[in-house]
Amino acid sequence: MFHSNTELLIDYWRARRGDLPLPPRTAIDPADFAHLLPQTFILGRTASGVYPVRLAGEFVVDVHGRGLRGENVLNLWTRLHRIELHTALESVLRDPEPLVVSADARTDEGLTARFEVLFAPLTGASGLPDRFIGLYQPTSATHRLRNRPVRDLLIRAVGGADLRVTPRLRLAALDGRRIA
Repeated sequence: MFHSNTELLIDYWRARRGDLPLPPRTAIDPADFAHLLPQTFILGRTASGVYPVRLAGEFVVDVHGRGLRGENVLNLWTRLHRIELHTALESVLRDPEPLVVSADARTDEGLTARFEVLFAPLTGASGLPDRFIGLYQPTSATHRLRNRPVRDLLIRAVGGADLRVTPRLRLAALDGRRIA
């Protein structure tokens, strides 16, 4: 189960898709979810692994403390998680469904807050899947970031909108010994 705002945008995406594999960008009317616009973003896809931010809402910009236009969205994530996100984004282009990433946002000072980050694929003028509409939905109090810009995002779990978010495999230690 996702946050109600994430669910709302997923339902909107599905309604706009209709009988098509995924909705065209022209079927999306931002006025239909105006209250979420500060949290939304649009990504392009110029090649595999290259997803420039085309538009970012005010909340998204504030979270990162800078304008994001033109920046590859993968660069907002830790190096360790970029490959995992890249693989997941390419997967939803082949098998169109929205993708929800449970993430920790981390500042330079080590402060963190939790988010759901939605990526829903769209087709462009060419008819090919070449962009995503997305949402940054806080799932913890953002005041924990103390108005510091987020340095990077860390993946906690990745799931399709048709799946439950699945936990990632983690190493566990007890008294300094690895147990799992």
